[in-house]
Amino acid sequence: MIRVAVVDDQALVRGALAALLALEDDIEVVGTAATGAEAIDVVLMDVEMPDMDGLEACAQIRAACPATRVLIVTTFGRVGYVRRAFAAGASGFTVKDSPPDQLARDVRTVAGGGRVVDPQLATDSLAVGINPLTPRERDVLIACEDGGTIDDIARALHVSPGTVRNHVSAAIGKTQARTRVDAARIARENGWL
Repeated sequence: MIRVAVVDDQALVRGALAALLALEDDIEVVGTAATGAEAIDVVLMDVEMPDMDGLEACAQIRAACPATRVLIVTTFGRVGYVRRAFAAGASGFTVKDSPPDQLARDVRTVAGGGRVVDPQLATDSLAVGINPLTPRERDVLIACEDGGTIDDIARALHVSPGTVRNHVSAAIGKTQARTRVDAARIARENGWL
């Protein structure tokens, strides 16, 4: 019997996934949770949740319980998330609009020690490439999403305005954007933030 816990911040989705998997003879749903902070023993997890996102929770689960397999199931099929999920130790990554029977197959594959990834995301991931941003450039672009000035961002990140300008310039070049807001949008859409 494959034991699975479902973690998703949306109650309807969480319940539907649990009910769907419970129909399988060889899969037992042993629990559900609404946030990553609740999800320390989980296998099936969403990416974007309150308190702790699924990627951070995945890394903590894998560090605490290396034998636990994590299958990311999300609405947000962004190529950067795929790479970050596997870097965090996930065994699989699929999207919520996959056919129901595919989810059960993915759970079985992951439980058996295999890896799964949505085929379209795998193809897109190869086309987009790796995240070109440094951790500090990511921090600056996240701060740019709030719409503050360079001085506001510098104060928030405890760096000089010149340093912020340098990181913004580098991020614009790496994302091939026209503005810092555009760079943040492109980075977010690719799952790099």
